[in-house]
Amino acid sequence: MLKKLLPVIVFIVCAQASRAQQRARDYGIRIGVMAPGKWNAITDVPGVKVGHTTIVRGDSIRTGVTAVLPYDGNIFQQKVPAAVFTGNGFGKLAGTTQVQELGNLETPIVLTNTLGVATAMNAVIEYTLKQPGNENVQSVNAVVGETNDGYLNDIRGQHVTKNDVLAAIQQANSGAVKEGCVGAGTGTVCFGFKGGIGTASRALPVNLGGYTVGVLVQSNFGGVLQIDGVPVGEEWGKFAFSNQLLNNVDGSCMIVVATNAPLDARNLQRLAKRAFMGLAKTGGIASNGSGDYVIAFSTADSLRIPHNYKQPLQQVSLLQNEETSPLFMAAIEATEEAIINSLFTATNTTGHKGHTVEALPIDKVIALFKKYNRLQK
Repeated sequence: MLKKLLPVIVFIVCAQASRAQQRARDYGIRIGVMAPGKWNAITDVPGVKVGHTTIVRGDSIRTGVTAVLPYDGNIFQQKVPAAVFTGNGFGKLAGTTQVQELGNLETPIVLTNTLGVATAMNAVIEYTLKQPGNENVQSVNAVVGETNDGYLNDIRGQHVTKNDVLAAIQQANSGAVKEGCVGAGTGTVCFGFKGGIGTASRALPVNLGGYTVGVLVQSNFGGVLQIDGVPVGEEWGKFAFSNQLLNNVDGSCMIVVATNAPLDARNLQRLAKRAFMGLAKTGGIASNGSGDYVIAFSTADSLRIPHNYKQPLQQVSLLQNEETSPLFMAAIEATEEAIINSLFTATNTTGHKGHTVEALPIDKVIALFKKYNRLQK
């Protein structure tokens, strides 16, 4: 149905310096002790899909949209448990209060740039209203997050359109997730290097529940970069406040956490708090002007909340508090690795007003890891 409503969208290939999209693990960097899922991505959580619209035009437009779908179906009619944790509230995360109040999510999660939030909200509302079964819906809580990509992107031009958002939702897929300078990460900057979209996952062994935790990030923040404990920013003298050029550490980080563990909103917020610890492990400082948020949700079928219910009581089985600690550890590790993957897969980018941001120099990173004897085979 949606395909008939959308015009053909032409995507312009970004003329950036390119390199093979290898992730931290491809170089022998193993963050944490838990095993990743098959794709080492948020899509390792069964049902979760991710879609991107990358917008690169001329010499000034470097932006886009990333959509995360909890499952392939009518999310409004069968809502999923969800929670939001605010690490630093300098941001424009739409839909927060209803998620916090009711403890559920009823739309895809959309990430874009700061001035694209209103447009993205309209698109998510349109998408939801046109879903079969939603003909009588009169209220939609669109959840849209953002980071400010105004250094590389002509953000005041407000180039993200409703069709861009709808395309990201429509094209969402399971399996491997594109990372780096794609979607909402097209114009972001992280630790003074090119940031972007990153993802990772952790698969718990059967004796710890057998659940999966997946994370996707839109990295656009600063601090003192650490990779798996190696003090990269300190070694290079490239860190927040080290000189006037690197003084701006504002920008924001959006973190989306998914799990198939049967967690309610209360324990999902506890999970979201731990994900923020993963950001801290990379050296992020949640500066004054950085909007750092975590949105966590559970895809467990048994916990879905029907919009139209027949029984006043909902009977569910929830994971005991004592069983949540392995999930907490998984969220910390996956968030840390997702942020590092966003740096490893990004490419040199030149954009608005001729600003250029270089990608993380992988060869120098590997040299440091050899120095600290931290590379693994």
